[in-house]
Amino acid sequence: MHAVIKTGGKQYRVVTGEKLKIEQIPAEVGAEITLDQILMIGEGESVQIGTPLLTGATVKATVLSQGRHDKITIFKMRRRKHYQKHQGHRQNYTEIRIDVIADGIAA
Repeated sequence: MHAVIKTGGKQYRVVTGEKLKIEQIPAEVGAEITLDQILMIGEGESVQIGTPLLTGATVKATVLSQGRHDKITIFKMRRRKHYQKHQGHRQNYTEIRIDVIADGIAA
C-alpha cells in the first residue's frame, strides 16, 4: 500500500517502512506522529483520490532524528562592477519512518 502525503508544502509518495526527510516539525525523537493530509491512497488496482484531501485517512510515522542538510553555497557576482556576495544556507529537517497507512474505511 502506498500513499501521497502533504507536509511542509511538499508532496511525498510513501510506503510502509520507508524513511524520508521532511521539513522540520516540532516533535521529539522517538515520538509517534500522525500525518492527516493525505491526497491519495492506493494498493494494486484500487486507488482512492481525495478532492483535495481524503477524509479519515491517516499515516502514522515515528520521528527518527532532527538535523540539518548539507550546506549550499550561494555566490552572486556582477562582472566589471566589483560586486561579489557569498552566502550559505543549511535547511533543517526531520527524518521519519512510515509505520502505518490507514485508509479510514471500515472493512
